[in-house]
Amino acid sequence: MRLLPVIFKYQLISYASTPATYLSVALFLLMSMTLGLYTNRWLEQDTLDLQVFFQLHPWLYLLLMPALATQLWSEESNTGFLDMINTLPVTATELAIGKFLAAWAVAAVALVLTFPLVIATNYMGIADNGVIASQFIASWLLAASYLSAGGFICTLARQRVIVFTLTLCLLLAASGLSSVIDALEHQAPIWIIDSLIALNPISRFSSIDNGKLTLHDTAYYISMTLAFLAATIVTLNHKNR
Repeated sequence: MRLLPVIFKYQLISYASTPATYLSVALFLLMSMTLGLYTNRWLEQDTLDLQVFFQLHPWLYLLLMPALATQLWSEESNTGFLDMINTLPVTATELAIGKFLAAWAVAAVALVLTFPLVIATNYMGIADNGVIASQFIASWLLAASYLSAGGFICTLARQRVIVFTLTLCLLLAASGLSSVIDALEHQAPIWIIDSLIALNPISRFSSIDNGKLTLHDTAYYISMTLAFLAATIVTLNHKNR
């Protein structure tokens, strides 16, 4: 894993030099702030946390994460990138993890830029910073699972429109499990409903977002991320044979 920092730095520079990165992050912040302030009575609550903002993240990530994922392997058509890769003994594991970590770092920056809300909440004097911290962690873990899924899809397709569409469809399908669960609530066996709830990232995010940061839910997101990273590595190794 000696060259992982090289891949991470190269991908991070690629994000920093791409206008689409700034546009995606700016849209995420604008929509998060606007929808959180104008569709919820945040200022009228007795105890202020940021739940009204973070509960929007699973849906806003449906735009931000596919946008970040489409840039993960776009450099493969860049001659300079190919020349660098060909001269270095880079493994598929280093490529997959390095690129994923760079995308996850951009997601972290997007979350950090929402910090003025934390300052405003504390200025009001009734902030629950423990809950707020769990909300940030939950959102970052959700971003990791979405990005790892998008990174895997990038290894299956090259065109950006196709990658974005496939990633969006996959994340929409995962997010739509809530509707399936509601429809089957009184028609399917309990074990099927429980299984769907266990697989639903939105349900688990809502649990953590309420301040209940459990090891079980955290392990779920980490496992999902590792599973998609493993699938990405296997796919890359298969293509490089």
